[in-house]
Amino acid sequence: MMRLLHKIALVTGGSRGIGKAIVIRLAEEGADVAINYYTDASKSEAEEVKRKVEEIGRRAIIVKADIGKYDDVQHMFQEIENKLGQVEILVNNAGIAPFESFLKVTEETWDRTYQTNVKSIFLCSQRAAASMMEQRYGKIVNVLSTASLVVTSPVIPHYQSSKAAAHMLTKGMAIELGPYNINVNAVGPSTVDTDMCTEYLAAPGMREKETQANPMKRLGTARQIGDAVVFLASDEAMQVNGHLLMVDGGLTVKAAQPDDHMER
Repeated sequence: MMRLLHKIALVTGGSRGIGKAIVIRLAEEGADVAINYYTDASKSEAEEVKRKVEEIGRRAIIVKADIGKYDDVQHMFQEIENKLGQVEILVNNAGIAPFESFLKVTEETWDRTYQTNVKSIFLCSQRAAASMMEQRYGKIVNVLSTASLVVTSPVIPHYQSSKAAAHMLTKGMAIELGPYNINVNAVGPSTVDTDMCTEYLAAPGMREKETQANPMKRLGTARQIGDAVVFLASDEAMQVNGHLLMVDGGLTVKAAQPDDHMER
């Protein structure tokens, strides 16, 4: 089923992990995709994702930009418009989660986290919305986290608060842009086995703890997040607006409790 045939999409942080899976799923549903990356080290990864999209039969370009900076965002969108056309689907996927406890978080870490996880959504969405409003059509999907709703770890307060801020930004944009037929929604993954979590999951016993803590007794996959993004970007979700779709196996609806309480 080609639910996004000939749509033009931009995925920030699309060179690896969840972003890569989202790019592939959008292309499988018929979209042409701009793949954003930032570091020179991730350029080859972005090129590989581009090749995979082209193998599917869709157009793709890679665009380098620091999406937390206004000028970079403006130039990125101009390049996409020149090479692919107006962005109709924006997926704000890029994010970072430096592990530092509250008393050790530096100002630099705080600012970098908010610039990547919140300011980039504001800048990219504001730029995309301008053309979407003219077309009276658009889909904006923000990749958030279980940390948007609950405290997931005592060593990433900057990350958790940034994702909660992005959640409220999603709601605010949904209200303001809804009258222009622009849907703004978000997805909230739990722990997904990607390179962003490799070191974390490699800690002794951590993978087992994460698996057992989840009601589904398994970790999520990047493709599952891509599936949720496709739904929110499709016309099937035309009346879904301002919603955070949790793709977490029920993690955020289960209160912490001993397992024997569940068995009795």
